[in-house]
Amino acid sequence: MVKVKEKTKEKKSAPLKKGATPKTPSAIKGMNKHEIDANDDKMYFMALGGLEHIGQNMYVYKFRGKYLIVDCGMGFLDEEIGAGDVQYCDTTWLEKRKKDVVGFIVTHGHEDHIGALKYVWPKFRKPIYCTRFPAEILRRTFAGIEMDFNPTTDIVEFDHNGATVELDPFTIETFHVTHSVPEAQMLIIKTDAGKILHTGDWTFNDDIPVEAPTDFARLREIGSDPKLLACMCDSTNSSRQTKQVTETQVRDTLTEIMKNAPGRVIVTGYSRSLARIKMFAEAARASGRVAAIKERSNPNPVPYVGLPEFREMGIKFSYLNKDDVYLHSEIKDLPAEKQAIFLTGSQGEKFAMLTRLCHGQVKEMKLQPTDTVVFSAIIIPGREQDVSYLYNKLARMGIKTHTIFDTDNVHASGHAGRPELEKFYDMVHPQVSVPMHGDYINEMLNGKMAMERGGAKHMMVIHNGEMLALSDGNEPYIAETIETSYVVMEGETERSANDQVYKNRKKIATNGAVFVTLPIDKRGFLKGTPEVSSAGIFETDETGFMKRQIQIEITRAIDGLTKAERKDKNNLVRAVQTASNKVVRASLGADKKPQYRVHFIQK
Repeated sequence: MVKVKEKTKEKKSAPLKKGATPKTPSAIKGMNKHEIDANDDKMYFMALGGLEHIGQNMYVYKFRGKYLIVDCGMGFLDEEIGAGDVQYCDTTWLEKRKKDVVGFIVTHGHEDHIGALKYVWPKFRKPIYCTRFPAEILRRTFAGIEMDFNPTTDIVEFDHNGATVELDPFTIETFHVTHSVPEAQMLIIKTDAGKILHTGDWTFNDDIPVEAPTDFARLREIGSDPKLLACMCDSTNSSRQTKQVTETQVRDTLTEIMKNAPGRVIVTGYSRSLARIKMFAEAARASGRVAAIKERSNPNPVPYVGLPEFREMGIKFSYLNKDDVYLHSEIKDLPAEKQAIFLTGSQGEKFAMLTRLCHGQVKEMKLQPTDTVVFSAIIIPGREQDVSYLYNKLARMGIKTHTIFDTDNVHASGHAGRPELEKFYDMVHPQVSVPMHGDYINEMLNGKMAMERGGAKHMMVIHNGEMLALSDGNEPYIAETIETSYVVMEGETERSANDQVYKNRKKIATNGAVFVTLPIDKRGFLKGTPEVSSAGIFETDETGFMKRQIQIEITRAIDGLTKAERKDKNNLVRAVQTASNKVVRASLGADKKPQYRVHFIQK
């Protein structure tokens, strides 16, 4: 690449008048200097999501006016919202710069890293670079929702064993690392400013039979480079003190459970964990059982990629053999003690198979007291209540369960704990540590290990929206802070976190609402009794006392208005609110602040 240095003419300052003081340069309005300086020699990093929390990963690298997006994932819905289907990053700021976005690059195929692309990608329409496994997920997903894209040019595959992607001014080298989904990649992002190691999600589980172990040789090589500017490292499980459980240990645990179970063994876990499904199949074979997945009850195609599709993909890419795992419909007539069934629902999802089985909603398969259910997964933060429901429901049905709380080695995490991070930082020595993807305390623990074991000179625990400036040998700093938020997709409607609809829902959920219909004439006089109803205020008021009192107080308040005041409907609304508050707060407490909605009927 030929570097072109722009020549600039120096403007001579006008001579100062006697006694005047020199003026400081005025701030550039609208954007910081680095926003418009294409010759800036610093590298910038920012997260739109993925810092100080789990999920919703979306990271942005900037160099000389160009932007590289790493991952674009779903978040876990905020329970306070009270509605919505999915949550992801608000990309408004980045959309204003989309002409300078060079593309998306994906580290691996989990939903918290690729799940939002079906909503975000149409806003940018830039190529998505990934390995074959996430590429297949995305192609099936995009086709299922009939998205307008070219499957051969809009999604570009690179070798899962390691590759180099040129996206000027970025060169991205990828290499394999173990995780709980196939083909996870670490990224080495190179520019003229230096190199950055972006780990994605990883662990050192060197006993995953379906694929090769981490490329330690390349990791040591990049980690020992004194020009390694920074390491952006996964922090999810930094606080775990024990050594990583391996997939073969999980297989051995499942084998013992299956040998001792009196009837069917049902294992629930993550549908993308093809290594776990492989271990499940080997455990079934070793215990004299036949392994199967529980397919959907509805045979018609659905617009999402689920367990049956992941089984097909596993066979297609040789992570599974055709006879490893059958369909439940193919083995359902076998004796119960010969059956081992893998299904979805480890997080208590509403429409997952295990949840539907607990509700008795699956005609072709019913839970039995002789069944054994194994939860081969952790509980994702935010899903505790739903999983607890399943635990208790199964216990009331007399079904024996095995979970991470009572059975050792029933799950192998895809994220590094302290032992793996110490080994990592014995090999990787960045100038700057930037912990990512984890709650605050885990990010802090990660950063401390980077300094103690990895020799990092600086630790930057930054927030979403803070743009970090990095340059070789210099102290990092926050160059700019942008406002970040999230978007909730509710059906086909996209709402921001500050949407008034959600604000009203929160208020109604907390304080209730009162709905008043006023029959009035054109002069603003009442022409009948106000109709009053509510949500969360007096549904249980069987005597109707509160409703009648509100009607009485509203009538008195409006009758007390002057002729001039009645002409303004805002005065009528305020009279309704004041009168209603008088009754509600007297009955339910002074801190009760319900929402009010007033409708007028002209008579």
